[in-house]
Amino acid sequence: MNGYTAMVASGKRTKPRSGIAGAVGSAIPHESSEKHVSGEAIYTDDIPEPKGLLQLAVGMSSKAHARISSIDLGAVRAAPGVIDVMIADDIPGDNNCGPVIADDPVLAPGLVQYVGQAVFAVAAITVEQARKAAQLGLIEYEELEPILDARKAVAAGSFVLPSASIKRGDSTGAIASAAHRLKGSVSLGGQDHFYLEGQVAMAMPAEDGDLFVYSSTQHPGEIQQLVAAAIGRESKDVVVECRRMGGAFGGKESQPALIACIAGLMAQKTGRPCKLRLDRDDDMIMTGKRHDFEIDYDVGFADNGRIEGIEFMFASRCGMSADLSGAINDRTMFHCDNAYFLENVTIVSHRCKTNTVSNTAFRGFGGPQGMFGIECVIDDIARHLGKDPLDVRRENFYGIGERDTTHYLQTVDDNVIHEIVDDLEKSSDYRRRVDEIRQFNQAHELLKRGIALTPVKFGISFTATHLNQAGALLHIYADGTVHLNHGGTEMGQGLFTKVAQVVAEELQIDIDRIKITASDTSKVPNASATAASSGSDLNGKAAQAAARTIKRRLIKFAAKHYAVAEDEVVFENNEVQIGAKRVAFQELVHQAWFARTSLSATGFYSTPQINYDRSTFSGRPFFYYAYGAAVAEVIIDTLTGEHRVLRVDILHDCGKSLNPAIDMGQIEGGFIQGVGWLTSEELWWNADGELKTHAPSTYKIPTCSDLPVDFRVRLLESAANREDTIHRSKAVGEPPLMLSLSVFHALRDAVASVGSNNRTPVLRAPATPESVLDAVSEQQAAS
Repeated sequence: MNGYTAMVASGKRTKPRSGIAGAVGSAIPHESSEKHVSGEAIYTDDIPEPKGLLQLAVGMSSKAHARISSIDLGAVRAAPGVIDVMIADDIPGDNNCGPVIADDPVLAPGLVQYVGQAVFAVAAITVEQARKAAQLGLIEYEELEPILDARKAVAAGSFVLPSASIKRGDSTGAIASAAHRLKGSVSLGGQDHFYLEGQVAMAMPAEDGDLFVYSSTQHPGEIQQLVAAAIGRESKDVVVECRRMGGAFGGKESQPALIACIAGLMAQKTGRPCKLRLDRDDDMIMTGKRHDFEIDYDVGFADNGRIEGIEFMFASRCGMSADLSGAINDRTMFHCDNAYFLENVTIVSHRCKTNTVSNTAFRGFGGPQGMFGIECVIDDIARHLGKDPLDVRRENFYGIGERDTTHYLQTVDDNVIHEIVDDLEKSSDYRRRVDEIRQFNQAHELLKRGIALTPVKFGISFTATHLNQAGALLHIYADGTVHLNHGGTEMGQGLFTKVAQVVAEELQIDIDRIKITASDTSKVPNASATAASSGSDLNGKAAQAAARTIKRRLIKFAAKHYAVAEDEVVFENNEVQIGAKRVAFQELVHQAWFARTSLSATGFYSTPQINYDRSTFSGRPFFYYAYGAAVAEVIIDTLTGEHRVLRVDILHDCGKSLNPAIDMGQIEGGFIQGVGWLTSEELWWNADGELKTHAPSTYKIPTCSDLPVDFRVRLLESAANREDTIHRSKAVGEPPLMLSLSVFHALRDAVASVGSNNRTPVLRAPATPESVLDAVSEQQAAS
């Protein structure tokens, strides 16, 4: 029985909060679920192509770091079907697709900084013609010395942004005076987004030199701004639309700008519609990944395992440009406490410039890497002291009413981690299983099992305060049906479904009366990216505000029309009670329209209470925290390094869930994606800076067969969100990914059993079979 089946069978959280179909709290399917499985869902590449459309391809750099001596595109221009070619000099506006700093050119202007960087673009009649022609460019280079990894970048002082630090208390003194001290280093790999739908954009010329752009993007507003700047126009001249994405995970927050800018520039240059769709190999080579990290630590701790002082060094490989690395690395610094109180702490963060593709947003946005660091420290402390890691974790948890201030000076006033871990420890039968696994390992030489329980505390909000805003547009038509639009984007996570449920709940109408429409910059302007797990929080509140505006107008009309007090007008179950009279919702709407009542409204929301001073790394960057915990049990083969996840128990805090079915899917999917990051998804560059794992033949994401044999997932039932979020729900997009840390530490536990459990195994992440086998061999040699 999987988690969703168990949830439905128990009857928990499946009862809607009102009698309408699709009310808030209903476990209804994703609004496009049937289209997804039938193939009827329309993605950007499925939109009917207009007459005269040109297909595009990109000519890429074959060098990691070089000056371009010459470019000969004669053979490209002469190739069959080619209509036009574009280089950097042809760009009329800004040659930039960087989201924060203008350091990421659309087309290389004479210097290439990673293998795969766009140098020129080709427009042809067919996709095949464009891609074949792109291979014919003759580029001569003057090669320069590349920097390919973070430690070499630190040694060379090569950074995309200045290094940052946080210091609270006296970490040096506390470490020196502690009863125990450990130093260590860990390496953590990156991760490709591997969305099912690749990067794609289609740009169509319009009147007055304007452009209409279809883009598979989490941030239509940013695409609008960057395309407009590239073609030398203004935001008012470009409209960007996205109905849905076939997955994104952060990889379509900033990365689609390059694709859309090339499509927009070529559409302007040729005067014809243009579409650029990358194939899988080019997509993986050209676009950024999750940041890989080198992490050093120095920690002092007491006999019971309580951390008294700690110093971290985080060095991330950012790639050739800043992209979103500033905010990502800041969040790493914020989350290197996870659920633990660090009284005396120093954190140094290096944002390393390397001659590799610019790394970017990925589910968790730097938080997972920070949590990985502290969880390794906790595990090392426990093994040094001969204690169960869970006991050391408990000793260091944030307190309630004490030991409750983070290193960035935000008070943790919604702490439920003790409750979650208490529940999960008992429900998973953790202690008995630990003993059973120890006995198994003593009896088996070749197969070893391991177990770990790890917590999650994840801050919810954009750390860039100005991004915590959203808008919505709502129309009610004279027949009582509703048109809903908001600034969020749908990438399969169920945002559109949840926001429609919010509107249905507010107006008390069945959800099938609501038409969900594509994200569109001409309808809702200046929208933030759908990211930071804030989509439902922000857009749900904005849509609710719009619905309430129209609802107030309808109440005012009904009170006047039927001569009753406004508090006698109540919306309920597709009807409106007006004094002693009850009328259908659509009847009241038609009457209001006939009486010339406005039935259209915008809604706006900005997250309250947050404030943050980056110059001091202090304040309240997060509106609230989401919590969870997981217990993972694994088994490894010490001869091959192969491993299997046997059982996983998860308890996760979603507040009062807007849609338990969707939330359960996010928890399960996020966890499995995290397991891929930490166990199988290995990115490998050769000495020339070429990514060699750029297809599913060499880059291994989890499949159905990698699911835990026994997978138990529950939602925390005890409490609503303490903060005034939309219906007291909590974000669920990113936090579950970090629950996968339990699998990595269970593997560590299994490897440790090869020798002495008190010895910390050296296990690289991702813990591929090769990595596990190396760790086993090292453990055997040390024993």
